[in-house]
Amino acid sequence: MADINVIAKQFVDFYYDTFAKSRADLKALYRPNSMLSFEGSQFQGADGITEKLLGLPFQKVQHKVTTLDAQPSSPAVASMIVSVTGLLLVDDSENPLNFSQVFQLIPDGTSYYVFNDIFRLNYG
Repeated sequence: MADINVIAKQFVDFYYDTFAKSRADLKALYRPNSMLSFEGSQFQGADGITEKLLGLPFQKVQHKVTTLDAQPSSPAVASMIVSVTGLLLVDDSENPLNFSQVFQLIPDGTSYYVFNDIFRLNYG
């Protein structure tokens, strides 16, 4: 298996770059059984998750990753948990928001899909 930290960084870079350019394209990373918890609300399946992401109330967004940690999540398959913290810049705001996001990635052929995705803004 390749270095889990390298895979996690490649995934996070791809995810946030795609999020900034075309949120609709993130649909390919989710499956019908995928789950997103966004600020305490849950969305299931690629369609439901994409609908939520497309409905977010901003046009421009930039994720600045501060920390990234990855661990294997199963002894049977090459799945992993990826934890991210960082700063979120939306539209033309000069005040970044702190965020945390956790992904559970499941192998799918030569790639991975997002089985679980938990996103929170961190206040205080």
